[in-house]
Amino acid sequence: MKLHWSPRSPFVRKVMIVLHETGQLDAVECVRNVVGMTQPNEQVLLDNPLNKIPTLVLPGGQALFDSRVICEYLDGLHEGHRLVPKDADAYFQAMTWESLGDGFLDLLLVWRNWSSDRGLAHDAAEDAYLTTFALKTQRILEALERQAADLEAMPLNIGHIAIACALGHLDFRWEILSWRDNRPQLAAWYKTFSARPSAMATVVRNDEVANDK
Repeated sequence: MKLHWSPRSPFVRKVMIVLHETGQLDAVECVRNVVGMTQPNEQVLLDNPLNKIPTLVLPGGQALFDSRVICEYLDGLHEGHRLVPKDADAYFQAMTWESLGDGFLDLLLVWRNWSSDRGLAHDAAEDAYLTTFALKTQRILEALERQAADLEAMPLNIGHIAIACALGHLDFRWEILSWRDNRPQLAAWYKTFSARPSAMATVVRNDEVANDK
């Protein structure tokens, strides 16, 4: 299998964590590609007309996207602990957490593009979009702080991974938000998650490729 990949992408990181956790790293060839909202990539477009990564190309040529589809597909290829739970209650909790983590990442990516494209500070009060992004971020983090004990109690699932990738992206792009302040339980949960070998091996990093998202 071929994975359109970038060390900067939190959604790619999500797939890589799944590969580590399920022991499937050797089954995938990672192909470095740069994509951006104003930067179409012909290699990626051949497999994904949305011009987004991650995109997983199967041996027969079928392309899977986005990260949710890829992670669920990969989780069906191994015999170990399932990251997409079978039990209905656990399944819907995991899917809700995954939606929250992925939605948070989408918000953070759009927030950064919106402010930088307009030459505005991230918290410019005169821009209603920026103030709304900030409000949503605060509410998401408050909700995660309230749910930190539940995150800790449940066996590892795809929702944990999505939320951890969002928090990791805060550390990578949004240090200014100091998200750990007044959120001790969430910070403690994330510290524990970050000590997993899969998390340490996939920390998002800046490889200095311009405009990569």
